[in-house]
Amino acid sequence: MLDGMKKSNAKLIAYGGFLAVAIAFPFISPNRYYLTVVTLGFIYAIAVYGLNLIVGYLGQLSLAQAGFFGLGAYVSGLLSLKLHLSFWISLPMAAVVTTLVALLVGLISFRTRGHYFVIFTLCIGVIINLVIEKWDDLTGGVRGLIGIPRPTSIGPIDFISLESQYYLVLFFLSLTIFVMSQIASSLVGRTFKSIRNSEELAATLGINVMRNKLLAFGIAAFFTGIAGALFAGYIRFIGPDISNPHLTFEFLLFLLIGGQATIAGPLVGTLIATGLTESLQFMQEYRMVVFGALLIIIVKFFPGGLVGAAMKLKTKIEKRMNKANKSVNAPSKGENHAAKNRGFN
Repeated sequence: MLDGMKKSNAKLIAYGGFLAVAIAFPFISPNRYYLTVVTLGFIYAIAVYGLNLIVGYLGQLSLAQAGFFGLGAYVSGLLSLKLHLSFWISLPMAAVVTTLVALLVGLISFRTRGHYFVIFTLCIGVIINLVIEKWDDLTGGVRGLIGIPRPTSIGPIDFISLESQYYLVLFFLSLTIFVMSQIASSLVGRTFKSIRNSEELAATLGINVMRNKLLAFGIAAFFTGIAGALFAGYIRFIGPDISNPHLTFEFLLFLLIGGQATIAGPLVGTLIATGLTESLQFMQEYRMVVFGALLIIIVKFFPGGLVGAAMKLKTKIEKRMNKANKSVNAPSKGENHAAKNRGFN
């Protein structure tokens, strides 16, 4: 009971600390470039949280996330640019359309297993990318969509400045983290983990494996669609590259660096990876060599990601402290002998 309260309090402190730093960041950022990089990192992190739900908690490697990201961006961009709908209408519609497409994909893909599932989802991502690139009349083809409207104002609050757009993305990121933390600690999250550990055992226990897989796939696509819509409204220009499968591997890379099946992992991994990529720009073509070496070190020595390694270290320290406290509080042999003699007398 006390351990659970301590853990929940620690999580609240961690979330509160992150939120405080994130809110203060525009005021302490040395220049607007860093603010732009962090904002993009937050958008990518929302998509990585969706991937984490599938890969980390459900144990299924989906390579269609870039396709869903691009789909969400294009649906929102087309609705805003061609139908002149408000951002606050196009964003949820983009998320819903992406979710529906993901559910249709899931109905077929989850009938396969292992590497067949991985290959099938990769093919879906490639198909979405090709549709976006080749459907010139609708998507603009290789030209993409230019001049996507900014998010419309809410009363006196507008989203013209870079700072206001940063806080808008931060709001959706905070909402994503909250929802994912609730899912992870709920019965649904434990069900996903049981399927990850053994589908056969989960089915034996009466769990509807297919329904839960579709649920996880749909939730992940929903948040990936939101990330794509935010990207379209923030950049205001999108092309077929945002649905290229290489973006899926970047999302997976961010997740591996941060740590799978953790709440902080997607955010930590995304910010570290994007920060390193930008900070190594001066090395030009050699920056990926350095980044690749750092990635190998992380994967080799921290297979659970940086957050996973930090959690293991924390657990070890707590165990050692508990052992030390027990040894200090435990009565010595002389004290036990004296106590026995007093009882005898």
